[in-house]
Amino acid sequence: MKRRQFLHSSAPALGLAAFHNFPHALYANGVKKQASDRVKLGPMGVEVSRLAMGTGTNGSGGSSNQTKKLGLHGLADLFRAGYDNGVTFFDSADQYGTHPHVKQALKAVPREKVSVLSKTHASTADEMKADLDRFRRELGTDYLDIVLLHCMIDGNWPERKKGAMEVLAEAREKGIVRTHGVSCHTLEALKTAAKTDWVQVDLARINPAGVAMDHKDPAVVLEVLRQMKAAGKGIIGMKILGAGKLRHKPDECLQYVLAQNVVDCFTIGSESREELLDLTRKIPAASVRG
Repeated sequence: MKRRQFLHSSAPALGLAAFHNFPHALYANGVKKQASDRVKLGPMGVEVSRLAMGTGTNGSGGSSNQTKKLGLHGLADLFRAGYDNGVTFFDSADQYGTHPHVKQALKAVPREKVSVLSKTHASTADEMKADLDRFRRELGTDYLDIVLLHCMIDGNWPERKKGAMEVLAEAREKGIVRTHGVSCHTLEALKTAAKTDWVQVDLARINPAGVAMDHKDPAVVLEVLRQMKAAGKGIIGMKILGAGKLRHKPDECLQYVLAQNVVDCFTIGSESREELLDLTRKIPAASVRG
């Protein structure tokens, strides 16, 4: 079977037991990819690095592994280490409590040289207006590069989020937000995002074993992502390491996502400078491994 046929079949649903026989040659790229590669995301062409610095490992209730382990200055230093190595995509969220950490990092890096993403649980227009004002204060910036409606589950989420969506569209026209979209946590929500014109960027769960994904067969998810890509949407991958359950197989997981042309970039939450730099080294090697 040729590589193109393989990537479009159901074969990528490898399962945890199949990692010992991972088909590296079928996922090898002809061109080496880097964590620092510049990617134009979605119809607005927002430029990001291929790797985003995630800050929400076990993120809930205004904290995460990153905030607990590293603190304000430690996480800000990690952002700056990423910037120094070409990783200029900062992935934050209100739920993670990481806005102050981004703000601290932005004191030492040029705002226009990085892309800042945040996520909101707002549903109504008033909630969204309040979040945009608060987010910008907390982040210390006049604008946000990407704002996502956080953790869509229902297939009818556009009905519930109509007010917030209208405010974000207006904010984009005013330059307060550069692009907007959703993060999805069920297949139905993902399918809705694929056919919703308002969605310019989607944050989608993808890894070779179907762990912590919207379907246990990655091929099912990839088919929806292909529909998104055909519609011109930007796609950010998440759960690349299966919410930590595949952390012992980083090379295989990285090679898998790097081979998917429907995934523009992806976010992984490092918890130390060493872990971040290890990722930046592993990505180019994984991309061409045969």
